[in-house]
Amino acid sequence: MESTKRHFFSDMNVMLGRSMHHIFRSMDTIITVTITPIAMMLLFVYVLGGAIQTGTDNYVNYLLPGILLMAIASGIAYTSYRLFMDMQRGIFERFHSMPIARSAPLWGHVLTSLVSNAISVLVIILVALIMGFRSSAGVLSWLAVAGILALFTLALTWIAVIAGLSATSVDGAGAFAYPILFLPFISSAFVPTESMPSGVRAFAENQPVTSIVDAIRALLSGQPVGNDIWVALAWCVGIMLVAYIFAMRVYKKRM
Repeated sequence: MESTKRHFFSDMNVMLGRSMHHIFRSMDTIITVTITPIAMMLLFVYVLGGAIQTGTDNYVNYLLPGILLMAIASGIAYTSYRLFMDMQRGIFERFHSMPIARSAPLWGHVLTSLVSNAISVLVIILVALIMGFRSSAGVLSWLAVAGILALFTLALTWIAVIAGLSATSVDGAGAFAYPILFLPFISSAFVPTESMPSGVRAFAENQPVTSIVDAIRALLSGQPVGNDIWVALAWCVGIMLVAYIFAMRVYKKRM
């Protein structure tokens, strides 16, 4: 047991390598995750953008934070799917018969989600630059954006872990992502919340996506962030901790 704990990080690194090997062997995962957000970005900027009043001349700058969150929400569905398939094939049982840390296979999937979603985010930012996205943010602001996106990815990934371990079918493993994908549409991601009816506006202004989008948008534009960044961090960390606790309980019960 002591040896297993001592080699946790090396075991986790091996599991990460295994999962990333599957990702790179089948790049359609990353391609699929990036195509839909990019298509939506093209649609909103070049078709609908002229009819949307956001108080800025560069709509792609306004839109990009929400598109990044949608890409991450789409990407974590694959984490749930891969976990479900490993459970169905008895992969976890095989790993647990070996002298490795019991949670290492699970962490391999979580870190793979973090890396693969980071790749998707970078691709989308590159496309946004081609479309005219410009940022006056400094290095520290970009690091803050990266940190928020990483926390958001981890928070959603642990939710995906719960779904992947609890699902009874492939469709069920990925179905949880649809409500999350819908959240940016009822937020400040595409239009200012001031333009929404009072009931919808109240929901939009008090759900996690709006504070996260507003914080990222302010950081990228070099504007004062205010309390948005603390609210965004509180949402991300809070969701991540709660989801992690429940995910580990489900994992221990299933194993």
